Amino acid sequence: MPRRIVGQVKRVNGPVITIKGVSDAMMMELVYVGEELLIGELVKLDGEEATVQVYEEATGISPGDSVYGTNLPLSVELGPGLIGTIYDGIQRPLERLQELSGDTIQRGVAADAISRSKEWEYTPIVKEGDEVKVGQILGTVQETERVEHRVLVPPTLEGSGPYKVAETVKQGSYTVDKVVCTLVDAGGQEIPLKMYHQWAIRVPRPTNDRLPLVAPLITGQRVIDMLFPLAKGGTVAIPGGFGTGKTMTQHAIARWCDADIIVYIGCGERGNEMTDVLREFPYLIDPHTGRSLMERTILIANTSNMPVSAREASIYTGVTLAEYYRDMGYHVAIMADSTSRWAEALRELSGRMEEMPAEEGFPAYLPTRIAQFYERAGYMETLSGEEGSVSIIGAVSPPGGDFSEPVTQHTRRFVRCFWGLDRSLA
Repeated sequence: MPRRIVGQVKRVNGPVITIKGVSDAMMMELVYVGEELLIGELVKLDGEEATVQVYEEATGISPGDSVYGTNLPLSVELGPGLIGTIYDGIQRPLERLQELSGDTIQRGVAADAISRSKEWEYTPIVKEGDEVKVGQILGTVQETERVEHRVLVPPTLEGSGPYKVAETVKQGSYTVDKVVCTLVDAGGQEIPLKMYHQWAIRVPRPTNDRLPLVAPLITGQRVIDMLFPLAKGGTVAIPGGFGTGKTMTQHAIARWCDADIIVYIGCGERGNEMTDVLREFPYLIDPHTGRSLMERTILIANTSNMPVSAREASIYTGVTLAEYYRDMGYHVAIMADSTSRWAEALRELSGRMEEMPAEEGFPAYLPTRIAQFYERAGYMETLSGEEGSVSIIGAVSPPGGDFSEPVTQHTRRFVRCFWGLDRSLA
Protein backbone atom coordinates (compact mmCIF):
# COMPACT_ATOMS: atom_id res chain seq x y z
CA MET A 1 0.00 0.00 0.00
CA PRO A 2 1.19 3.56 -0.69
CA ARG A 3 3.13 5.42 1.98
CA ARG A 4 3.98 8.73 0.22
CA ILE A 5 2.47 11.37 2.51
CA VAL A 6 0.99 14.33 0.60
CA GLY A 7 -0.49 16.14 3.61
CA GLN A 8 -2.38 15.96 6.92
CA VAL A 9 -6.08 16.31 7.58
CA LYS A 10 -7.01 19.84 8.66
CA ARG A 11 -10.82 19.82 8.56
CA VAL A 12 -13.53 17.19 7.99
CA ASN A 13 -16.92 18.12 6.52
CA GLY A 14 -18.71 14.84 5.81
CA PRO A 15 -17.11 13.23 2.74
CA VAL A 16 -15.17 16.43 1.94
CA ILE A 17 -11.83 16.75 3.72
CA THR A 18 -9.42 19.70 3.72
CA ILE A 19 -5.75 18.76 4.04
CA LYS A 20 -2.78 21.00 4.88
CA GLY A 21 0.94 20.91 4.24
CA VAL A 22 0.46 19.78 0.65
CA SER A 23 3.75 19.77 -1.25
CA ASP A 24 3.66 16.90 -3.73
CA ALA A 25 0.20 16.26 -5.18
CA MET A 26 -1.72 16.62 -8.43
CA MET A 27 -5.33 17.33 -9.34
CA MET A 28 -7.66 14.31 -9.48
CA GLU A 29 -5.00 12.13 -7.81
CA LEU A 30 -6.12 8.94 -6.09
CA VAL A 31 -5.27 9.21 -2.39
CA TYR A 32 -5.75 7.14 0.78
CA VAL A 33 -6.87 8.87 3.98
CA GLY A 34 -5.90 7.83 7.51
CA GLU A 35 -4.52 4.55 8.78
CA GLU A 36 -7.58 2.72 7.45
CA LEU A 37 -6.58 3.88 3.94
CA LEU A 38 -9.99 5.19 2.90
CA ILE A 39 -10.15 5.79 -0.86
CA GLY A 40 -10.38 9.43 -1.92
CA GLU A 41 -9.76 11.77 -4.83
CA LEU A 42 -8.00 15.13 -4.71
CA VAL A 43 -10.44 17.57 -6.32
CA LYS A 44 -9.05 21.01 -5.42
CA LEU A 45 -5.58 22.51 -4.87
CA ASP A 46 -5.14 25.88 -3.17
CA GLY A 47 -1.53 26.67 -2.26
CA GLU A 48 -0.50 24.36 0.55
CA GLU A 49 -4.09 23.25 1.14
CA ALA A 50 -6.13 20.78 -0.88
CA THR A 51 -9.62 19.28 -0.85
CA VAL A 52 -10.17 15.53 -0.94
CA GLN A 53 -13.44 13.80 -1.79
CA VAL A 54 -13.64 10.54 0.21
CA TYR A 55 -15.51 7.63 -1.36
CA GLU A 56 -16.18 5.81 1.93
CA GLU A 57 -17.81 6.66 5.27
CA ALA A 58 -15.62 9.40 6.78
CA THR A 59 -16.63 8.82 10.42
CA GLY A 60 -13.55 8.58 12.63
CA ILE A 61 -11.20 10.68 10.52
CA SER A 62 -9.62 13.37 12.69
CA PRO A 63 -7.33 16.39 12.16
CA GLY A 64 -3.71 15.33 11.92
CA ASP A 65 -4.35 12.03 10.12
CA SER A 66 -1.99 11.44 7.21
CA VAL A 67 -3.10 11.42 3.57
CA TYR A 68 -1.12 9.15 1.24
CA GLY A 69 -0.68 9.79 -2.49
CA THR A 70 -0.38 7.35 -5.40
CA ASN A 71 0.65 9.56 -8.37
CA LEU A 72 -2.28 7.97 -10.22
CA PRO A 73 -5.76 9.21 -11.14
CA LEU A 74 -8.88 7.34 -9.98
CA SER A 75 -8.90 4.43 -12.42
CA VAL A 76 -10.65 1.15 -13.22
CA GLU A 77 -9.14 -2.20 -14.17
CA LEU A 78 -10.08 -3.41 -17.65
CA GLY A 79 -9.64 -7.05 -18.59
CA PRO A 80 -11.33 -10.49 -18.62
CA GLY A 81 -13.75 -11.11 -15.75
CA LEU A 82 -15.84 -7.94 -15.87
CA ILE A 83 -18.95 -9.56 -17.39
CA GLY A 84 -21.39 -10.95 -14.83
CA THR A 85 -19.77 -9.08 -11.92
CA ILE A 86 -21.49 -6.60 -9.61
CA TYR A 87 -19.35 -3.66 -8.51
CA ASP A 88 -19.80 -0.65 -6.28
CA GLY A 89 -19.26 2.88 -7.61
CA ILE A 90 -15.45 2.68 -7.48
CA GLN A 91 -15.21 -0.82 -9.00
CA ARG A 92 -14.88 -2.92 -5.87
CA PRO A 93 -16.51 -6.34 -6.46
CA LEU A 94 -19.35 -6.61 -3.94
CA GLU A 95 -19.32 -10.41 -3.76
CA ARG A 96 -15.64 -10.34 -2.82
CA LEU A 97 -16.27 -7.57 -0.27
CA GLN A 98 -18.97 -9.73 1.31
CA GLU A 99 -16.44 -12.55 1.73
CA LEU A 100 -13.97 -10.14 3.35
CA SER A 101 -16.25 -8.11 5.61
CA GLY A 102 -19.73 -9.69 5.70
CA ASP A 103 -23.02 -8.17 4.57
CA THR A 104 -22.00 -4.69 5.75
CA ILE A 105 -19.08 -3.17 3.86
CA GLN A 106 -16.36 -2.26 6.34
CA ARG A 107 -14.35 0.95 5.96
CA GLY A 108 -11.01 0.61 4.21
CA VAL A 109 -11.69 -2.87 2.83
CA ALA A 110 -10.08 -3.38 -0.58
CA ALA A 111 -10.29 -6.06 -3.25
CA ASP A 112 -9.01 -6.49 -6.79
CA ALA A 113 -11.63 -5.58 -9.39
CA ILE A 114 -10.48 -8.50 -11.55
CA SER A 115 -9.58 -11.85 -9.99
CA ARG A 116 -5.83 -12.49 -9.96
CA SER A 117 -6.23 -16.23 -9.37
CA LYS A 118 -8.72 -17.22 -12.09
CA GLU A 119 -7.19 -18.63 -15.26
CA TRP A 120 -8.44 -17.77 -18.75
CA GLU A 121 -7.87 -19.64 -22.01
CA TYR A 122 -5.83 -17.15 -24.04
CA THR A 123 -5.45 -17.47 -27.82
CA PRO A 124 -2.79 -15.18 -29.36
CA ILE A 125 -3.54 -13.51 -32.69
CA VAL A 126 -0.20 -11.75 -33.27
CA LYS A 127 3.13 -13.55 -33.61
CA GLU A 128 6.73 -12.59 -33.01
CA GLY A 129 8.00 -10.03 -35.51
CA ASP A 130 4.57 -8.52 -36.24
CA GLU A 131 4.07 -4.78 -36.05
CA VAL A 132 1.12 -3.56 -33.97
CA LYS A 133 -0.31 -0.19 -33.02
CA VAL A 134 -2.31 1.14 -30.07
CA GLY A 135 -5.80 -0.39 -29.89
CA GLN A 136 -4.93 -3.44 -32.00
CA ILE A 137 -6.08 -6.88 -30.83
CA LEU A 138 -3.29 -9.07 -29.42
CA GLY A 139 -5.34 -12.14 -28.55
CA THR A 140 -8.74 -13.39 -27.43
CA VAL A 141 -10.31 -14.92 -24.34
CA GLN A 142 -13.77 -16.55 -24.27
CA GLU A 143 -15.13 -14.56 -21.33
CA THR A 144 -18.67 -16.01 -21.51
CA GLU A 145 -20.56 -18.18 -23.99
CA ARG A 146 -21.58 -15.02 -25.85
CA VAL A 147 -18.73 -12.56 -25.27
CA GLU A 148 -15.30 -13.03 -26.81
CA HIS A 149 -12.93 -10.79 -24.88
CA ARG A 150 -10.34 -9.17 -27.14
CA VAL A 151 -7.10 -8.24 -25.40
CA LEU A 152 -5.94 -4.88 -26.80
CA VAL A 153 -2.72 -2.89 -26.96
CA PRO A 154 -3.69 -0.34 -24.27
CA PRO A 155 -4.05 3.34 -25.25
CA THR A 156 -1.97 4.18 -22.17
CA LEU A 157 1.22 3.64 -24.20
CA GLU A 158 3.01 6.82 -25.24
CA GLY A 159 2.65 7.40 -28.97
CA SER A 160 0.60 5.30 -31.38
CA GLY A 161 3.38 3.01 -32.59
CA PRO A 162 4.00 0.95 -34.54
CA TYR A 163 5.51 -1.41 -32.01
CA LYS A 164 7.22 -4.68 -32.81
CA VAL A 165 6.14 -7.92 -31.11
CA ALA A 166 9.26 -9.30 -29.41
CA GLU A 167 7.60 -12.21 -27.63
CA THR A 168 4.14 -13.70 -27.19
CA VAL A 169 2.87 -16.65 -25.16
CA LYS A 170 1.45 -19.79 -26.71
CA GLN A 171 -2.23 -20.69 -26.48
CA GLY A 172 -3.05 -21.82 -22.96
CA SER A 173 -4.57 -20.94 -19.59
CA TYR A 174 -3.11 -17.93 -17.80
CA THR A 175 -4.05 -15.53 -15.02
CA VAL A 176 -4.52 -11.84 -15.87
CA ASP A 177 -1.18 -11.05 -14.16
CA LYS A 178 0.75 -13.11 -16.71
CA VAL A 179 2.69 -11.14 -19.33
CA VAL A 180 1.12 -12.41 -22.57
CA CYS A 181 2.99 -10.18 -25.02
CA THR A 182 6.18 -8.11 -25.01
CA LEU A 183 6.48 -5.18 -27.42
CA VAL A 184 9.53 -3.16 -28.43
CA ASP A 185 9.19 0.53 -29.27
CA ALA A 186 11.25 2.57 -31.74
CA GLY A 187 13.86 3.27 -29.06
CA GLY A 188 14.39 -0.42 -28.29
CA GLN A 189 12.53 -0.23 -24.96
CA GLU A 190 10.65 -3.40 -24.02
CA ILE A 191 6.98 -3.01 -23.01
CA PRO A 192 5.44 -6.01 -21.19
CA LEU A 193 1.67 -6.31 -21.61
CA LYS A 194 -0.74 -8.29 -19.44
CA MET A 195 -4.35 -9.27 -20.11
CA TYR A 196 -5.60 -6.22 -18.21
CA HIS A 197 -4.70 -2.54 -17.92
CA GLN A 198 -5.94 0.50 -16.01
CA TRP A 199 -7.72 3.57 -17.34
CA ALA A 200 -8.68 6.85 -15.63
CA ILE A 201 -12.47 7.02 -15.36
CA ARG A 202 -12.79 10.73 -16.20
CA VAL A 203 -10.83 10.46 -19.48
CA PRO A 204 -12.75 9.29 -22.61
CA ARG A 205 -10.99 6.43 -24.40
CA PRO A 206 -9.62 7.44 -27.82
CA THR A 207 -11.11 6.37 -31.15
CA ASN A 208 -10.26 6.87 -34.83
CA ASP A 209 -13.48 8.58 -35.84
CA ARG A 210 -17.06 9.32 -34.81
CA LEU A 211 -19.44 7.82 -37.38
CA PRO A 212 -23.01 8.83 -38.27
CA LEU A 213 -25.81 6.99 -36.43
CA VAL A 214 -27.40 4.69 -39.00
CA ALA A 215 -28.60 1.53 -37.20
CA PRO A 216 -31.45 1.40 -34.67
CA LEU A 217 -31.01 -0.10 -31.21
CA ILE A 218 -33.95 -2.50 -31.02
CA THR A 219 -35.22 -2.15 -27.45
CA GLY A 220 -37.79 -4.94 -27.58
CA GLN A 221 -40.56 -2.49 -26.62
CA ARG A 222 -42.80 -2.11 -29.66
CA VAL A 223 -44.20 1.32 -28.84
CA ILE A 224 -40.67 2.71 -28.42
CA ASP A 225 -39.20 1.05 -31.50
CA MET A 226 -42.13 2.16 -33.67
CA LEU A 227 -42.76 5.72 -32.48
CA PHE A 228 -39.63 6.86 -30.60
CA PRO A 229 -36.68 4.86 -32.01
CA LEU A 230 -33.18 5.05 -30.58
CA ALA A 231 -30.05 4.68 -32.73
CA LYS A 232 -27.03 2.62 -31.72
CA GLY A 233 -24.65 5.17 -30.26
CA GLY A 234 -27.53 7.49 -29.37
CA THR A 235 -28.57 9.09 -26.09
CA VAL A 236 -31.98 9.12 -24.47
CA ALA A 237 -33.49 10.59 -21.32
CA ILE A 238 -36.39 8.94 -19.48
CA PRO A 239 -37.86 11.60 -17.18
CA GLY A 240 -40.84 10.93 -14.97
CA GLY A 241 -42.17 11.41 -11.47
CA PHE A 242 -42.33 8.77 -8.76
CA GLY A 243 -44.04 5.57 -9.92
CA THR A 244 -44.21 6.38 -13.63
CA GLY A 245 -42.09 3.40 -14.71
CA LYS A 246 -38.55 4.70 -15.30
CA THR A 247 -36.84 1.78 -13.60
CA MET A 248 -39.20 -0.81 -15.10
CA THR A 249 -38.58 0.61 -18.58
CA GLN A 250 -34.84 0.37 -18.09
CA HIS A 251 -35.11 -3.17 -16.72
CA ALA A 252 -37.15 -4.20 -19.78
CA ILE A 253 -34.65 -2.63 -22.20
CA ALA A 254 -31.73 -4.25 -20.38
CA ARG A 255 -33.43 -7.63 -20.78
CA TRP A 256 -34.56 -7.51 -24.38
CA CYS A 257 -32.54 -4.95 -26.39
CA ASP A 258 -30.18 -6.21 -29.09
CA ALA A 259 -27.00 -4.65 -27.64
CA ASP A 260 -24.06 -7.02 -27.22
CA ILE A 261 -23.19 -5.79 -23.70
CA ILE A 262 -25.32 -4.15 -20.99
CA VAL A 263 -23.84 -1.93 -18.27
CA TYR A 264 -26.50 -1.25 -15.61
CA ILE A 265 -25.65 1.59 -13.20
CA GLY A 266 -27.85 1.79 -10.11
CA CYS A 267 -26.87 5.31 -9.09
CA GLY A 268 -28.50 6.48 -5.87
CA GLU A 269 -31.76 4.58 -6.30
CA ARG A 270 -33.34 2.14 -3.84
CA GLY A 271 -31.42 -0.99 -2.95
CA ASN A 272 -34.41 -3.27 -3.50
CA GLU A 273 -34.43 -2.30 -7.20
CA MET A 274 -30.87 -3.60 -7.60
CA THR A 275 -31.93 -6.66 -5.61
CA ASP A 276 -34.69 -7.30 -8.17
CA VAL A 277 -32.10 -7.15 -10.96
CA LEU A 278 -29.83 -9.59 -9.15
CA ARG A 279 -32.69 -11.98 -8.47
CA GLU A 280 -34.18 -11.90 -11.97
CA PHE A 281 -31.31 -11.52 -14.44
CA PRO A 282 -29.48 -14.82 -13.73
CA TYR A 283 -32.71 -16.72 -14.47
CA LEU A 284 -33.82 -14.73 -17.51
CA ILE A 285 -32.88 -16.23 -20.86
CA ASP A 286 -31.22 -14.10 -23.53
CA PRO A 287 -33.42 -14.60 -26.65
CA HIS A 288 -30.36 -14.24 -28.90
CA THR A 289 -28.27 -17.02 -27.32
CA GLY A 290 -30.54 -19.02 -25.02
CA ARG A 291 -28.12 -18.30 -22.15
CA SER A 292 -28.47 -16.28 -18.92
CA LEU A 293 -28.71 -12.50 -19.31
CA MET A 294 -25.91 -12.09 -16.76
CA GLU A 295 -23.50 -13.44 -19.39
CA ARG A 296 -23.66 -10.07 -21.16
CA THR A 297 -24.28 -7.76 -18.18
CA ILE A 298 -22.11 -5.70 -15.82
CA LEU A 299 -23.86 -4.28 -12.75
CA ILE A 300 -22.71 -1.21 -10.81
CA ALA A 301 -24.63 -0.83 -7.56
CA ASN A 302 -24.27 2.47 -5.76
CA THR A 303 -27.60 2.63 -3.99
CA SER A 304 -29.03 5.46 -1.89
CA ASN A 305 -27.61 4.10 1.39
CA MET A 306 -24.03 3.94 0.06
CA PRO A 307 -21.58 6.89 0.23
CA VAL A 308 -22.91 9.87 -1.72
CA SER A 309 -19.49 10.79 -3.11
CA ALA A 310 -19.07 7.37 -4.78
CA ARG A 311 -22.43 8.01 -6.48
CA GLU A 312 -20.72 10.72 -8.50
CA ALA A 313 -17.89 8.35 -9.52
CA SER A 314 -20.18 5.43 -10.43
CA ILE A 315 -21.44 7.13 -13.60
CA TYR A 316 -17.89 7.53 -14.91
CA THR A 317 -16.95 3.99 -13.87
CA GLY A 318 -19.86 2.58 -15.88
CA VAL A 319 -19.19 4.58 -19.04
CA THR A 320 -15.47 3.67 -18.95
CA LEU A 321 -16.29 -0.05 -18.81
CA ALA A 322 -18.70 0.47 -21.73
CA GLU A 323 -16.06 2.27 -23.81
CA TYR A 324 -13.65 -0.62 -23.21
CA TYR A 325 -16.02 -3.15 -24.77
CA ARG A 326 -16.85 -0.67 -27.54
CA ASP A 327 -13.13 -0.64 -28.40
CA MET A 328 -13.36 -4.40 -28.99
CA GLY A 329 -16.05 -3.80 -31.62
CA TYR A 330 -19.15 -4.42 -29.50
CA HIS A 331 -22.37 -2.43 -29.27
CA VAL A 332 -22.90 -1.48 -25.61
CA ALA A 333 -25.97 -0.03 -23.90
CA ILE A 334 -25.71 1.83 -20.58
CA MET A 335 -28.68 2.11 -18.22
CA ALA A 336 -28.08 4.95 -15.73
CA ASP A 337 -30.72 4.98 -12.99
CA SER A 338 -30.82 7.77 -12.04
CA THR A 339 -28.84 10.76 -13.32
CA SER A 340 -30.87 13.00 -10.97
CA ARG A 341 -29.35 11.25 -7.94
CA TRP A 342 -25.93 11.78 -9.51
CA ALA A 343 -26.71 15.50 -9.91
CA GLU A 344 -27.88 15.64 -6.29
CA ALA A 345 -24.54 14.15 -5.24
CA LEU A 346 -22.80 16.92 -7.20
CA ARG A 347 -24.98 19.47 -5.40
CA GLU A 348 -24.18 18.09 -1.95
CA LEU A 349 -20.44 17.90 -2.60
CA SER A 350 -20.42 21.38 -4.17
CA GLY A 351 -22.23 22.78 -1.11
CA ARG A 352 -19.75 21.19 1.28
CA MET A 353 -16.90 22.71 -0.75
CA GLU A 354 -18.61 26.12 -0.36
CA GLU A 355 -18.88 26.74 -4.11
CA MET A 356 -21.26 29.36 -5.45
CA PRO A 357 -24.64 27.66 -6.14
CA ALA A 358 -26.70 28.18 -9.28
CA GLU A 359 -30.35 27.35 -9.94
CA GLU A 360 -32.00 25.28 -7.14
CA GLY A 361 -28.63 24.94 -5.40
CA PHE A 362 -27.00 22.88 -8.16
CA PRO A 363 -23.41 23.85 -9.04
CA ALA A 364 -22.84 26.20 -11.96
CA TYR A 365 -20.94 23.45 -13.80
CA LEU A 366 -23.90 21.01 -13.79
CA PRO A 367 -24.60 21.43 -17.56
CA THR A 368 -20.92 20.80 -18.31
CA ARG A 369 -20.86 17.57 -16.29
CA ILE A 370 -24.09 16.31 -17.90
CA ALA A 371 -22.70 17.11 -21.36
CA GLN A 372 -19.39 15.37 -20.60
CA PHE A 373 -21.29 12.22 -19.65
CA TYR A 374 -23.63 12.05 -22.65
CA GLU A 375 -20.87 13.04 -25.11
CA ARG A 376 -19.11 9.75 -24.34
CA ALA A 377 -21.88 7.97 -26.25
CA GLY A 378 -21.54 7.51 -29.99
CA TYR A 379 -21.03 5.16 -32.93
CA MET A 380 -17.27 4.97 -33.38
CA GLU A 381 -14.54 3.56 -35.56
CA THR A 382 -12.17 2.07 -32.99
CA LEU A 383 -8.38 2.29 -33.05
CA SER A 384 -8.28 -1.26 -34.45
CA GLY A 385 -10.58 -0.32 -37.35
CA GLU A 386 -13.66 -2.08 -35.95
CA GLU A 387 -17.03 -0.39 -35.47
CA GLY A 388 -18.56 -0.19 -32.00
CA SER A 389 -21.02 1.97 -30.13
CA VAL A 390 -22.04 3.16 -26.68
CA SER A 391 -25.73 4.03 -26.24
CA ILE A 392 -26.71 5.85 -23.03
CA ILE A 393 -30.21 5.55 -21.57
CA GLY A 394 -30.45 7.85 -18.55
CA ALA A 395 -33.40 8.06 -16.17
CA VAL A 396 -34.21 11.49 -14.75
CA SER A 397 -36.24 11.82 -11.55
CA PRO A 398 -37.56 15.40 -11.34
CA PRO A 399 -39.07 16.22 -7.92
CA GLY A 400 -42.85 16.17 -8.18
CA GLY A 401 -42.65 15.34 -11.88
CA ASP A 402 -41.67 18.94 -12.69
CA PHE A 403 -39.88 18.83 -16.06
CA SER A 404 -38.81 22.48 -15.71
CA GLU A 405 -36.22 21.69 -13.01
CA PRO A 406 -32.52 22.09 -13.98
CA VAL A 407 -31.46 18.45 -14.43
CA THR A 408 -34.30 17.68 -16.85
CA GLN A 409 -33.84 20.93 -18.77
CA HIS A 410 -30.08 20.56 -19.16
CA THR A 411 -30.40 16.88 -20.07
CA ARG A 412 -32.83 17.76 -22.88
CA ARG A 413 -30.13 19.93 -24.44
CA PHE A 414 -27.69 17.05 -24.78
CA VAL A 415 -29.78 13.99 -25.62
CA ARG A 416 -31.23 13.08 -29.01
CA CYS A 417 -34.27 11.19 -27.78
CA PHE A 418 -36.79 12.02 -25.03
CA TRP A 419 -39.09 9.40 -23.53
CA GLY A 420 -41.23 11.43 -21.13
CA LEU A 421 -43.32 9.23 -18.81
CA ASP A 422 -46.74 10.19 -17.47
CA ARG A 423 -48.38 8.94 -14.29
CA SER A 424 -51.81 8.67 -15.96
CA LEU A 425 -50.38 6.12 -18.43
CA ALA A 426 -48.17 4.21 -15.99
